[in-house]
Amino acid sequence: MDLDKKLIDNFVNITSKAAIACHKYIGKNDKIIADKAATDNMRDNLNKLNIDGKVVIGEGELDEAPMLYIGEKLGTGIGPKIDIAVDPLEGTNFAAKNLPGALSVIAITSEGNLFHAPETYMNKLAVGKDIPKDATDLDFTIEKNIKNIADFKNKNLSDITACILDRPRHKKIIEDLKKMKVNLKLISDGDVSGALLVTDDKYKVDIFLGIGGGPEGVLAASALDAYECKFQGRFLFKTKEDIFRAKKMGINDLDKKYELNEIVKGDSIFCATGITRGDLVKGVTLENNKYITETLFTHKKSIIKKVKKEFPNT
Repeated sequence: MDLDKKLIDNFVNITSKAAIACHKYIGKNDKIIADKAATDNMRDNLNKLNIDGKVVIGEGELDEAPMLYIGEKLGTGIGPKIDIAVDPLEGTNFAAKNLPGALSVIAITSEGNLFHAPETYMNKLAVGKDIPKDATDLDFTIEKNIKNIADFKNKNLSDITACILDRPRHKKIIEDLKKMKVNLKLISDGDVSGALLVTDDKYKVDIFLGIGGGPEGVLAASALDAYECKFQGRFLFKTKEDIFRAKKMGINDLDKKYELNEIVKGDSIFCATGITRGDLVKGVTLENNKYITETLFTHKKSIIKKVKKEFPNT
């Protein structure tokens, strides 16, 4: 079932207001209170919508309130049944330290069309739509993926840029990329925005890869689907608790590699509002007693657009 385009404005308002809610905590070096402000605001506004919504990709489990937890019901219960993926403050450290790249993000599909998984890590790969689908794969070596991209783009390896989270777990990958003289865009957080850098040549990122949050992977997949990009993900279940929760959700093949169309099915809406300035969107500003926000939104069936909005400082 296609989603009503009228929902777009509702969700742009929701991520915008969540971004505004944590604006006063930018640079205060307290990521917990900033995240709580965005989360509480997002929950309150989602519950005002005439939807029968359920969080299928969230920030935590039921006992981890105030997070928007997996399985939480949202909305008035009157209206379309929708699945929701949320990250009210993606890049908590960015907001706390007033660094570029903090976002408020949400994605929705009709009920049953968004992958259900517990909060865990995911190994990810994303490339733009100009790369043939069979040229890259999570199961290929780093060298093979990079060389295939270079071949299809008719570039030297030294002209290829890979975006990856700067984490100790990626030490070997980063060393391999350096040996090939590949350009690196190392990010300290925010792998939704990192993955979306493959959507347009202006960002000068040819591949996004590495291990990051599973919820962020599902959120990014929703937007990448609208851009007709490639995304693959493999969830990583490392603890007995992770495995128990996965099996409880019906995930029996713990090593399965998921293609984009298995993560997001059918129509979808994605919204990402800037909290601090970044590559994708500008951050929240306060001018003439009004908050100004910028949001990137995609509706798979119709449009990809950036929109600015003003909200009174009340």
